[in-house]
Amino acid sequence: MNISGTLNVFRLIRDPALCLPHHTVSTFNHLPVPLSRAFAGKNGESKVDIRAVVLDKDNCFAVPHTDEVYKPYNDKFQELRKAYPGSRLLIVSNTAGTGSDLGYAQADILERNTGVKVLRHNTKKPGCRQEVLNYFRNAPDSGVTSVSQIAVVGDRLFTDVMMANLMGGHGFWVKDGVVEDKNLFARVEHKLAAFLMKRGYSAPNPQSGFE
Repeated sequence: MNISGTLNVFRLIRDPALCLPHHTVSTFNHLPVPLSRAFAGKNGESKVDIRAVVLDKDNCFAVPHTDEVYKPYNDKFQELRKAYPGSRLLIVSNTAGTGSDLGYAQADILERNTGVKVLRHNTKKPGCRQEVLNYFRNAPDSGVTSVSQIAVVGDRLFTDVMMANLMGGHGFWVKDGVVEDKNLFARVEHKLAAFLMKRGYSAPNPQSGFE
């Protein structure tokens, strides 16, 4: 059970925009690379400087309950690895690398299959944002000097996108995922996002500095 996710949902009563993304794509293959391109003006230049990317796993770049890149997404995944090398690309899952991953065996397999570091974290998303910030702060090659330079990519608004907003970064929502998500919470997320955007809500502005 994701206690962190359940408790953080109550934050939406006070600030419903916390679940809204800064950019939405249909599938992982539709991500612009580098991600800063999502905010480019008519001249092609972007004032947004995204230097590091947090990737969700299940129904983002992988079929749920698998530990490898979904084959049709492999080219895009490798493109991201090239654009964000070393510690600039980090997988943060609510399965692999958590306390329910005994001995972090799943995280080890995922790292071998993807070539990307998997964060070991005690609290599930969105509550592990401080662990994510600590990772980039301490990684010598991350190049991150501000939380606004971090993007979180995932299929869930109440975990991935909400963590990005609580952290002060940019949230990228993979709206359709790899497979249709019939989870009740996923359906609620989609309806709530549509409701809020129709009423003029938008994602919070990313923050400067490091917490």
